Amino acid sequence: MPSDSNGQEKTEQPTSKRRKDARKEGNVFQSKDITTVVLLLGIFYIIRMMVPYIYKNVRAYMEWILDSAAREPEALISSQLLTITAATFLKCAMPLLLTAMILGILAHGTQTRFNVSFQAVKPKFGKLNPISGMKKLFALKNLVELFKNLLKITLLLVLLYNLIKEDIVPVSRMIDMQPLSSAAYMLQMVFDLVLKVCMAFAVVAFFDFLYQRWQYEKDLKMTKQEVKDEFKQTEGNPEIKGRIRRIQRQMAMSRMIQKVPQADVIIRNPTHYAVALKYVPEQNNAPVVVAKGQDELALRIIKAGEEHGVFIMENRPLARALYASCELDREIPAEFYGAVAEILFYIYKASHREDLLR
Repeated sequence: MPSDSNGQEKTEQPTSKRRKDARKEGNVFQSKDITTVVLLLGIFYIIRMMVPYIYKNVRAYMEWILDSAAREPEALISSQLLTITAATFLKCAMPLLLTAMILGILAHGTQTRFNVSFQAVKPKFGKLNPISGMKKLFALKNLVELFKNLLKITLLLVLLYNLIKEDIVPVSRMIDMQPLSSAAYMLQMVFDLVLKVCMAFAVVAFFDFLYQRWQYEKDLKMTKQEVKDEFKQTEGNPEIKGRIRRIQRQMAMSRMIQKVPQADVIIRNPTHYAVALKYVPEQNNAPVVVAKGQDELALRIIKAGEEHGVFIMENRPLARALYASCELDREIPAEFYGAVAEILFYIYKASHREDLLR
């Protein structure tokens, strides 16, 4: 089981932030063997297509050299020779160089989703530590690379041996063939060998791709502490967030209690639920919930209402229903209009009777 420098086991799957940070740092998984196979196959295929073109340009260049040596020897020591040599080289090599560049970008980009990062090229002086270097020398990753290289060398030697074994007789007969025919035959042998090498290396590259992906996921795994630390960085410390929420709830309750004296009625049940309503016909179409609470908060609402002379009525079913269905600072739903209207009418009559008695 992998572990970090503190000895903790990396048992947790990497988070999305961990993956994004790794990509920003240029830490993406890819198989270099796949890139090698793609480049090898692509370049030799282009060479095979370009053989007549390359032959034509090289032949024209050699004819110019021989003609200049016979007619104008001074041309071979002038800048003209350098210009023609460079032009011939570019005409023959530029398509191959462009092909190699495009195939390299595609092979790399397809595996890394064209990730671009300059973090990987920054100098890291920690890598100069000889002790760390010795540890990496015997790391599993390097042993796997050594095994792959030995396997590729073995496959190459086997293919060369089989090629020579099969074509030793035809090659010996090439001494009687025309130079152009023998060259074409040799090129065909080389292309056959490259094709077989690419097929063998493709199998190695496939398993290397699977290994690189497994190793990458393994290296990205996190310890439980790393997951907690990352959560604190992205979401904030849970203890601090909890304290902030408690303070916010306390402030909200304080503001709500301050609105209780403005209420027209408090409907209670009798100590578990309390809902304070206020109705201003000129502003609202229905009574508005200015405060509501359960248990201790309900007792605080009732106490504040008693201290400021707010009418308090006990109605258990209505108190429960209003508490469950209504939101603060919102009008009550239509299904409660009748029951609340009766209470407000009762309060109005009681208040009017008290005014007459006075």
